[in-house]
Amino acid sequence: MIIRTFLTLAALAISATFFTSRAVAADATPAYELRIYTTNEGKLPDLLKRFREHTCKLFEKHGMTNIGYWVPMEKADGAENTLIYIISHKSRVAAGESWKAFGSDPEWQAVAKASEANGKILAKAPESIFMTVTPYSPEIKIVPAINDREPASGVFEMRTYTTPEGRLEMLHARFANHTMKLFEKHGMTNVAYFTPSDSEKGAGSKLIYFLRHPSKEAGLKAFTDFRADPDWIKAKTESEKDGPLTVQDGVKSVYMKAVDFSPIK
Repeated sequence: MIIRTFLTLAALAISATFFTSRAVAADATPAYELRIYTTNEGKLPDLLKRFREHTCKLFEKHGMTNIGYWVPMEKADGAENTLIYIISHKSRVAAGESWKAFGSDPEWQAVAKASEANGKILAKAPESIFMTVTPYSPEIKIVPAINDREPASGVFEMRTYTTPEGRLEMLHARFANHTMKLFEKHGMTNVAYFTPSDSEKGAGSKLIYFLRHPSKEAGLKAFTDFRADPDWIKAKTESEKDGPLTVQDGVKSVYMKAVDFSPIK
């Protein structure tokens, strides 16, 4: 009962923080953008080359900040044709201005044309999800490579949770007060936690977060140990007295490797 009451109060406190943050003018709130690119068969190397040699620099030129770039590890998740990345903008308004300037930049237009001389790279339009960092998210830290030939080791996991209506704040409270500490206890590193900004992308019902593991095998074992932890079982049971905090099949996981030009490794 004590844990349940604490979670409820924490959820209300976090909810108040969210409503306060939404009241801040759109042109003054940092905006994060998750983008997912799907290439035509055999074109992922061309896309990575374009980002490595041109796109990332042009993003910075137009006011965008490169944060992390990853390729899924498993074929079923897009290992052969998918690039997942996060950039940040000074604000949502600034994002629109930056993308407009980037798209009309003659240098970008020349690069795009040259890179597709042997065929179109993307199979479909990129997916874009604007996000807000949660109040309890760790500060996003750039871990540099050991040297140019030996990047930092480890893998990343992107996890997306979808909640029933009205249950997202309770999920936030559980992460803030229990889950994140237990992740660290079991050897997982909390990287960043976000919520989508737009209703059509899951605002009010989705949590998107990133973990770092020494390896995929280590990550899978860590979750097995985490789920068996009595502290987690107790927190989960108490937080779900009124029903589960995720919908059926509402937890998605993608293991990823950082590419060589990713700021976060």
